[in-house]
Order: sequence, then structure tokens, then C-alpha cells
Amino acid sequence: MEEERVFTLDDAIESLGFGRFQCLILVYAGMSWMAEAMEMMLLSFVGPAVEQLWDLSPRQESAISSVVFAGMMIGAYSWGVLSDSKGRRIGFFATAVITFIAGFLSSFAPNYYALLFLRALVGIGLGGGPVVSSWFMEFVPAPNRGTLMVIFSVFWTLGSILEAILAWTIMPRLGWRWLLGVSSTPLLFLLIFYPLVPESPRYYAAKGDTASALAILKKMAAANKLELPQGRFVCSGDKHDEEGVELEATQLLCEKTPTPGSNAVIAAKDPPIQFFSKFAVLFSPPLLRSTILLWLVFFANAFTYYGLVLLASQLSSQQTRCKLASPARKNSPLLHSGDSKDPVFRDVLITSCAELPGLMIAAAMVDYYGRKVSMAVLFIFCGLFLSPLVSPQPEGVTTFLLFGARACIMGSFTILYVYAPEVYPTSSRTTGLGTANSFARIGGILCPLVAVALVRTCHHSLAIMLFTLVSAMAAALIFSFPIETKGRALTDVV
Repeated sequence: MEEERVFTLDDAIESLGFGRFQCLILVYAGMSWMAEAMEMMLLSFVGPAVEQLWDLSPRQESAISSVVFAGMMIGAYSWGVLSDSKGRRIGFFATAVITFIAGFLSSFAPNYYALLFLRALVGIGLGGGPVVSSWFMEFVPAPNRGTLMVIFSVFWTLGSILEAILAWTIMPRLGWRWLLGVSSTPLLFLLIFYPLVPESPRYYAAKGDTASALAILKKMAAANKLELPQGRFVCSGDKHDEEGVELEATQLLCEKTPTPGSNAVIAAKDPPIQFFSKFAVLFSPPLLRSTILLWLVFFANAFTYYGLVLLASQLSSQQTRCKLASPARKNSPLLHSGDSKDPVFRDVLITSCAELPGLMIAAAMVDYYGRKVSMAVLFIFCGLFLSPLVSPQPEGVTTFLLFGARACIMGSFTILYVYAPEVYPTSSRTTGLGTANSFARIGGILCPLVAVALVRTCHHSLAIMLFTLVSAMAAALIFSFPIETKGRALTDVV
């Protein structure tokens, strides 16, 4: 008797390739990523502007950045658990609504403490970024997934560049409030098109809802003008070795599939959101080492990346201020005096453009050399670019070195966002990525309070040495990752 032909989710996604459907998904997810980048880049401009308006201390100015990262630390884990339990669409919708409302209201903040509160809410919403990246990843085939995720990250860079241009255009003429209001509008457009957003077929498959997963696959096939593989769709096929012996020991997350010839759908009941049980899976023996190392590397990457973002608006001007040894902070030529010729705008724009070559390097490396080697090499080069800044350099040299360091850290961060979701199974993917992002946000919180504060108090060498040391330690940790995920299909099992 001839064996019945079946095909799995991975078979279907690989056969459909990257077509019109995935292009639309890429644009939508990318716009969300761009909107998040714009909200993050605001940190380079708003703090210095309100410092002068409300006569803030350096610690109070740093807190405007730190509360955003604190909110992201809370949101990253919470939205990850929500989207693993209730769906990627719900997770994204909640984060987009909170980020848009809080971001827009920030432009009307009457005082410093109201601004802190609203920016913390923005941070909670921005913590949902891993939901969007995991959602996009679950639609793309394995062989070129690394390259496609790097292309997805281009939207972050476009958001950073757009925000720098907006700041250069709006701040000198209309002020920081208008910049906050305008920067929140991309999320409004995303919410308008939200009803058209499909759920991830992997999420449905992990819940045992084969009918819903198959319906999404059929829409993908129709949009791409291709056919699904022949046979019956199952959430995950049986594993066989070369001699046809069934391999046991793997528990499928797709709990039940329809029997041949049956139209019945047996879907797993949605359990209540279980925050602690989802978290506990990350510490199961197969995932424990990867989880801890990912947390540390995410921390190092965020600490260095956001440090470089903030240094672009601090270092050159602060070195000038420290040389002048002027006690009058408000008379300093630094920081958004309202002049569109202020070099701060130019330096932030130039270093933001550095992310484009960084992404090109990451795209060339990630699927050729693998995730681990690519990340480690980029971290090492980031430290090499930073090390000459231990001693003061001419403005042009400083901008060039920050440009190189920013390119390398962006490439590394992008590959890390490819690697981390590949480590975790579907049922815990956004929880795992979200929790790692929480540790990244701790790096973001400490960065302005520690490293940038050193620059503001004229301890430039210590700040640069700290960033260089963190980069070197991260490279060493990456070589300790237990697995390389290059070319591997996304897994639905622990």
C-alpha cells in the first residue's frame, strides 16, 4: 500500500519562497521597526533640549533615556509571553496602541515628571519590538532567513536616519514638542492597516489549529502565485532516519492533526497566560546555557549600541567644553541651541548612516560564515574602532571612528536578532527573545547613567575604555554559544 503523502509547515514555507506575500509582510513589519527606531533616536535630542528648558541636572537628563529602557525591560518580557499565549497579532496591536498614545501625549508634557512618566509608557510599548521581528521571521524560508532578517533591519536604520533629518529640520524652528508629535505618526498608519495583518501560521500550528495554519498558507500561495506541496498538511511530520525507523524522544508542540479524509479540526485550547511557566521553559536543560549567554550578549550589545548613539551627540562637543573648562553649562555651544548648523545634528546623521554599511556587512556574513563568527568579529572590530578615542581626537577623526564602531555594532545587533529566535521553539520564541531584550534594556538603562555620565563629567577615557571592554567580553561570550543555527529550520520542539 502506497504511503500517504504529507507536507509540513516548513515544507510549505520553503516551497513558497519569498514572494509578494512576504514582501507585504516585510514592509508592514519594517515600518513598525522604523517607528521604534525613531522613538529611540529621540533620546539623542529631547534630553539635551529639555535640560536647557527645565534647568535639569545631568542625572535628571540621563533619566529621560533610562526610563524608556526601564519600560522596555518590563514590556519586552510581558509582550513576549502575551504573543506566545494569545497570538502575535494581539501582542503587536497592544504595543502599537500604547506606544502611539504615550508618544503623542509626550509632546504635551507640562513638566519634567510628566515627561518621565509618558516616556516610560513609550518604553513599555517599545518592548514589543521582538514580537514584530519574530512574526516576520515565521513567514520566511530557512535557507536565506539570515539575509532577509538583515534586510528587515534596514528599516531600523532608515528610521534612525529619518529621525535625525526630522530633528535637524524641526528642532531649530519648532522645538522638541513638535518633534515628539511628528515622530509618533508612523504608528498611527500601522494601526489603520492592522485589520489586514495575518496571524503567524507557526503560532496556529503550535496551538494545534491546522485549519487556520493551512488557511494562511493558502493565502500565501495565492499571493505568490505558487502551489502548495501535494498531500495532506500536518503541523509537523514524523521524523524518520535513512532506513525508515521512526525516531522517538521528540515531543511535538502540534498536539493533534486531523486523520486522513477528515475535515475536523482539533485545536488545542488556549490556556490562560502563564507568565512563570513560559519563563521556566527558558531554563530547561537544552536551553539553559543559550538563555544565559544570550542575556549577557544582549546586555553588552544594547549597552554599546545606545552608548554610541548618545556619544554621537555628546563626545565632540563635550571634549571642546572640557578643554575650555567653562563652569557655565548653559553658555556652552553644545546641544541643540536651536541653530540648524549645530554640528550635533550633522554628527548624529552621519553616524546613523553608518548602519547601512553595517547591515551590508552583516548580510554578506550571516549566511556564509554563520551567526557566531559574524557576531564575534563585528564586536572585535567595534572595540578596535573605539580604542583610539581613549585620547581626544580631532572632530573629523572622532566622527569617522564612531561611524566605524556604529556600523560594526549595528551589524552585530542585527545578527543577534536573527540568532536568538532561531534558538527557541515556536511556543517560547517571543518569550525567549523578549526576555533577552529585557536584559538588553538593563544595558540601555545603565548606559546613560554610567557611561554617558562619564563623558558629561569629562572622564572621556574611562567611558571609551568601558565600551571597548564590554565589546571584547561580548566577543568571548559569543564563541561559547552552544549551537550554530545557520541553515537550520525554525524548531517547534524543545
